[in-house]
Amino acid sequence: MSMQDYRQAIDKLDTQIVKLLNERTRQVLEIGAIKVKAGQEIYAPQRERAVLERICRLNKGPLPGEALRAIYREIMSSALAAEKPMSIAYLGPEATFTHQAALHRFGTSLTYNPLKTIAEVFNEVGKRRAEFGVVPVENSTEGVVTHTLDMFVDSELKIVAQIVLPVQHCLVSKMAKNQIKVLYTHPQTLAQCRGWIQRNLPLAEIIETSSNARSAELAAKEKNTAAIAGLLAAEKYGLPVLEHNVQDNINNATRFLVLGRECGKPTGRDRTSLLFCIADKVGALHSSLAPFRRYRINMTKIESRPSKRRAWEYYFFVDCDGHQQDPKVAKAIVELQRHCSFVKVMGSYPNTE
Repeated sequence: MSMQDYRQAIDKLDTQIVKLLNERTRQVLEIGAIKVKAGQEIYAPQRERAVLERICRLNKGPLPGEALRAIYREIMSSALAAEKPMSIAYLGPEATFTHQAALHRFGTSLTYNPLKTIAEVFNEVGKRRAEFGVVPVENSTEGVVTHTLDMFVDSELKIVAQIVLPVQHCLVSKMAKNQIKVLYTHPQTLAQCRGWIQRNLPLAEIIETSSNARSAELAAKEKNTAAIAGLLAAEKYGLPVLEHNVQDNINNATRFLVLGRECGKPTGRDRTSLLFCIADKVGALHSSLAPFRRYRINMTKIESRPSKRRAWEYYFFVDCDGHQQDPKVAKAIVELQRHCSFVKVMGSYPNTE
């Protein structure tokens, strides 16, 4: 076949793809109308995961699985936008890793609202000015974002999904590396890249900023400066990438939570997050954790935080395998309530790790 023959074949396929995409969107809109009538949320993380897993199983190449997932992410994003104008609140500013995580989850067709604090994100979703919120909760190097956990004590919002995003820090600047005298960086980014900075920019003055995006913004305006930021921030502020992956731990990742008002149904591979406060007596924590062992439920995380209501009173945050509707998890929660003065299910959601 000649090049022209191949191009004609591609044009024919494109015609079919456009027709099928619109037909797919019409089917999605019909489902959306049923959901609205039943008072259900439009976005269903469990269905989304099932679709992505299915298309990857069907894939025979030459497109790699990740490329196909990215294509379908945008197909589903445009369908969501067609069903209902949807706003996603996130911890800003624009071009941060939280923004990148939100785009990774919801695609580019929705409206994104950057907010200054985690509390504002909770408030925006709680007051229904945004359908969902995205906040960081944990970094594999630096640990838990405590303010996110604290917000769940009084909030009625639920965790409806999680996003685990590999964090790839870059050195970005309009200057050559040997001309850099000032380095802008967020404190957590500094902690994650300290070794690299000491080896590669030992004489640079380090100035801490409020976000990676702010670091990039400042470096774009000033001479002899650089920033450590993500690719999204580098693109937004027109900064060349001098070095990729400058984080000390190559496996560095951040876990983000998607906040909503309703948990999805069980998928068979879920995670449940719980919050509880134990009684002030000997062995209280041991007794509280016993149901998880009794029902052979794997606890993937436990974190304690001061309650801030009474001296030496603590809340415990637990992640475990399973969905709150699973019989074993449901029984464990009932038993947990017998040992604790306060128990809250923060959410059950697809385990995407």
